[in-house]
Amino acid sequence: MSHIDDESSDLGMAGQSKLESFLFSCELSSKVPFYTFQGDEEEDLEHFLELRTICLGEGAKEESNVVEVMAMNHQGKSISVPIANLHLSCLPMVSLGEFELKAPVTIRLKAGTGPVTVSGLHLIASQVEDSDLSDDDDDDDDDEEEEISPIKPAKKKQKQ
Repeated sequence: MSHIDDESSDLGMAGQSKLESFLFSCELSSKVPFYTFQGDEEEDLEHFLELRTICLGEGAKEESNVVEVMAMNHQGKSISVPIANLHLSCLPMVSLGEFELKAPVTIRLKAGTGPVTVSGLHLIASQVEDSDLSDDDDDDDDDEEEEISPIKPAKKKQKQ
């Protein structure tokens, strides 16, 4: 989500966005087979879930544990996609890189009894006002001008 630090067309040409990240984790098992990630209902905030790893927990059995995510596609329809098939003896953990989904997202243990831990980042994008940016930029420019000194040429050694 590299566009989040630059001007974003979703937020309008006048503003830039600010990105905050928080650690995310949930455990799925036969007792708790799904977790739904939803952001706050504030207007200026967008919530994303960036999944990084899925691993079997202590006490997992020799069985296939299939984890799937349910989220909205580009047409606004809910779709389910399996993202991991873990097995204790051959694949106890999978790294997803930076698998990013916009809230709401449901993570479900489709097969197996777990426990399976899903971890990643909860990303919150918010719009930064232009007045906030210009005030900060002015202060930074003044500081930079004071700290920069002119470059002096190196002195040549004279041969003796």
